[in-house]
Amino acid sequence: MEGTNEKQEKAHVRSPKILVVDDDEVTLMSFRRILERHGYDVETATTGQKAIDQCKGGSYDLALLDIRLPDMDGTQLLKELHAVSDTMITIMVTGYASLDNALQSLLLEANAYITKPVDPPELLKVVAEALSERRSNSSNDR
Repeated sequence: MEGTNEKQEKAHVRSPKILVVDDDEVTLMSFRRILERHGYDVETATTGQKAIDQCKGGSYDLALLDIRLPDMDGTQLLKELHAVSDTMITIMVTGYASLDNALQSLLLEANAYITKPVDPPELLKVVAEALSERRSNSSNDR
């Protein structure tokens, strides 16, 4: 009977919810397809303000944030999202990698920084590791 209880518990565990923020529709759909195939619940936003509004209206486990958005810099969005949710994991994604924006992202407490073009296995690895680290930190806090 223990196996039945384990199955029931797993059935009640929800998939991690991820917000992908990028102004490029192809990138959004590509990230969504990759992540959903691996069991993640994915929503998207094309602007920083839309992402902020979505975070205020819902709860996300992780956000993938483009550094260059039409209405604000990704690092500004990072600050705004930390004010909305201090537990959400944030991963910066950029096609314009520089030492300056990498340092700025890390100083603003981004959990990771990856560059475009993103290799799907690398994206999945970074996301899984960040979520796993958060789960282990949460259970250590108890």
